[in-house]
Amino acid sequence: MSKDRTANAASVAATPSSHTDEAFASASGEAAQDAVDFIEINDLLTLRRKVVRAPAPQGTVLFLHGFPETLMVWKGIAATLAHDYDVHAFDWPGYGQSSRPAFVRFSYAPKAYAQVLKAYIERAGIDRSKLVIYATDIGALPVLLLALDEPTIARQIIVGDFAPFDRPQYMWENLQNLKAEPTASPTRAYMNKTSDEILQNVHRRGLSPVEQFDLPIEVQQDMFHSWSLDGVTSADAFAHYYANFTRDQHHLEANLDRLKTPVKVIWGEKDIYIAREMGIEFAGKIGAKLDILPEIGHFPHLQNPKHTVEEIIASSR
Repeated sequence: MSKDRTANAASVAATPSSHTDEAFASASGEAAQDAVDFIEINDLLTLRRKVVRAPAPQGTVLFLHGFPETLMVWKGIAATLAHDYDVHAFDWPGYGQSSRPAFVRFSYAPKAYAQVLKAYIERAGIDRSKLVIYATDIGALPVLLLALDEPTIARQIIVGDFAPFDRPQYMWENLQNLKAEPTASPTRAYMNKTSDEILQNVHRRGLSPVEQFDLPIEVQQDMFHSWSLDGVTSADAFAHYYANFTRDQHHLEANLDRLKTPVKVIWGEKDIYIAREMGIEFAGKIGAKLDILPEIGHFPHLQNPKHTVEEIIASSR
């Protein structure tokens, strides 16, 4: 780990909270221990992570972010849960300050991310019997793939706003284009060219002016500063994830009968990236409870973090 990246993590940990974070934290009572550091997964991957340890934890929550996010999106929610739960979050490889290996050494595929997740849980010493995993967007398929082989990976899995099945008709055009050539490479290049616009507006699309919202400044800054590192951008990692996406979607759908871990599905009604019909089909096929959130887009945890907290608490009972 370079000195620059270690210093960056320290500065993130010391960044003042937004007003939203302060409002959440005020409800958490006794102060918890909050730290951002790095954890080595193997000789190829080191992850930046955030851990908030409660004084007397009732369980553990692990948050898995999506594109183009970093672990900072969970900061306010983690502060709220800190009185009763240990909270973990990490940057996926290719995002935030985590490792970004060359593509010949790491595929960035959902199945590869599933193994990263497994290794993190083991290395962090998390008690699976008291673990709730909340995964959105690119974080959701990996945890479900892992659960096929390890049904005791968590007490409960909450997923939403992702593409479990190969249903391009439910996906935003640019996401469809990333799945295969000849459209994948030009789409990836365009995303890198327009990175500033993506980071400024990705969370606003599909919402009316009244429903649109701003990100906390530290979240925005971390996403901007972390877009490119070690010659790999978040769009590059995202494109390679999608290059393997169809294969891994097919694997999940073909093995749904092996999915034994309790799952709940949450979806934003106004998600334009992955339509709610995807969530409806997935929840129906696995017999899971589905909540469609009115007037919410692709990022429920950013648009309505209070609801995310309520879901975690309900799933931990």
